[in-house]
Amino acid sequence: MNALRKQVVIALVVAGFGSAAIAQTAAAPEGRHGHAASQEQRMAKWSEHYAKRQAQLAAALQLTPAQQPAWAAYQAAIKPAPMAGRGDHAAMATLSAPARMEKMIAMARQHTAAMESKLAALNSFYATLTPAQKKVFDENTMRGRGHGGGHHGGGHHMKEGMRG
Repeated sequence: MNALRKQVVIALVVAGFGSAAIAQTAAAPEGRHGHAASQEQRMAKWSEHYAKRQAQLAAALQLTPAQQPAWAAYQAAIKPAPMAGRGDHAAMATLSAPARMEKMIAMARQHTAAMESKLAALNSFYATLTPAQKKVFDENTMRGRGHGGGHHGGGHHMKEGMRG
């Protein structure tokens, strides 16, 4: 019963994020500086920023040639997935409340499976690091500092000195 309760809580959280995203999109159709930006433009800019952060992290870690294959495997595993299939609000609106909840629970299960896969890749990579590299990795991949949680990959928020 506890597992079911947990899945329902996850589904409600997912629904809350979806509602917030809909409200934010409706309230702010323009980009950060008042310029309209397409979804593709925003994703391209975000992808560029993400790649830059990952390159900075790799440089900070000073990976050895022996660690490079593990880094590459980790990067492949945490690469943000395209947003395809997410946010189909029109399709969700046609579903009954129980069907919407079932769909949200299924999406939460998919998200959990993806996170477990990323954890396995992280553990494999992390095991190749020296204690000093682990410290750098831990410090440079911390959440918090007002950024909140994310659903897009490894979530590496670089320390202030590492940002570009």
